[in-house]
Amino acid sequence: MRIASGQFSAGTDIDENLASVVALLGEAAAGGAELLVLPEMSSYATSEPPSALAAIAQPLDGPFITGVAAAAAARSLPTVVGTIEENPDGLPYNTLVAIDAEGDITATYRKVHLYDAFGYAESDGISAGELTEPFVLELGDLRIGAFTCYDLRFPESARRLIDAGANVILLPAMWIVGPGKEDAWTTLVRARAIENTAYVVSANQTGPLATGNSIIVDPAGVVIAAAGEAPGVVFAELDPARLDAVRARVPSLANRRFTVVPRTAE
Repeated sequence: MRIASGQFSAGTDIDENLASVVALLGEAAAGGAELLVLPEMSSYATSEPPSALAAIAQPLDGPFITGVAAAAAARSLPTVVGTIEENPDGLPYNTLVAIDAEGDITATYRKVHLYDAFGYAESDGISAGELTEPFVLELGDLRIGAFTCYDLRFPESARRLIDAGANVILLPAMWIVGPGKEDAWTTLVRARAIENTAYVVSANQTGPLATGNSIIVDPAGVVIAAAGEAPGVVFAELDPARLDAVRARVPSLANRRFTVVPRTAE
């Protein structure tokens, strides 16, 4: 599978953000991508307090996701994109939406681990997702799971996707800038690939708010595509034979002695 990771800097104008997404879709399609991964919060990004997000949240049949779906269908390009989803029962969700080549929504994932760290409290403006069945899609010979940004710091999130059959993990993110953050980003993305002998495809927002540097990592931890700091699209070939070869040589999943059990509400 030829996969594309698109990165850009979303702002506070949802129409402009949609236009940026459509442009990345066009670039990915022109490059022969069979799946495009886009960042977390592609619909709206801001340095305002998280309480501002409720006012701009949209339902999944609202104009942002509808616009992305139309652009994906026009290019027959499955796409995974992050948005702020309206929640009639409370604070909005930080949601990933998977759209197929016909423009239909095939799966969603609401961010489970909220970014209450580094002096920021995402939970002031976002509801945490429930621990539902893992997000896993089948595309050709690959099984694709996904989680969002801060979930990266919780290795059990990735392992739960692997236990559900995923051999590729998508990571839309808005990894906020700060001392050491770019190094932590690269280290953690590669670690999730190595420990799970799985491909990891990250799509991060670019500056000024986020670090950019979206990378695609193979099951041995080798970076096979890197986007740098500028907006744009990078491509990589994901090969099931490479997965099989790495897992045969390093059978860490077969050798494990622990399972991941979701923590129930207390």
